[in-house]
Order: sequence, then structure tokens, then C-alpha cells
Amino acid sequence: MRAVVTVVGKDRVGIIAEVCSLLASCGVNILDINQTVMQDFFTMSMLVDTKTSTIAFGDLVETLSRKGEEMGMKIRINREDLFNAMHKI
Repeated sequence: MRAVVTVVGKDRVGIIAEVCSLLASCGVNILDINQTVMQDFFTMSMLVDTKTSTIAFGDLVETLSRKGEEMGMKIRINREDLFNAMHKI
């Protein structure tokens, strides 16, 4: 199953490394990544494949959310089909 991970917050060194390391430790493969910094505001979107994840999707949601809190950022993950439905005009 594919999912979309979004990361938003104040820019600092190591954001991409921390998030990617966490995903790798959970067996999640990153298919595509896009990040932007506007002044001090960091945003990143990632398309990931969770089919080889070592934890359940609900646990992955919680793990990423907790990591975001630790980092002072918002990290969310949504299934690709749900993400597409939410952003359909």
C-alpha cells in the first residue's frame, strides 16, 4: 500500500535524515520525496510504500506523530487513496 507522508515545521539541520531513518527502521520504502524551505518554514512530502512495513499502519501513524512532537514539527501519514480523495476537486 502506498501512502503520503507530510512534514511541516521550522527548518533546522537533520529533519530529512531523522524522518527517513525512522521510516527505514519501520521497513517503509520511500518512492518519491519533495521538500521546500521558504524563509524558515520547512515542508516535505513523501510518497512511500508500506507493504514491507514491520509495524501496523495505525502504529506507524502514531510513531510518526510522536516523532513530529519530539522534533517540534507536524508529521502525518495518509493512505494514498484517502489523500487523493481528500484533495479531489
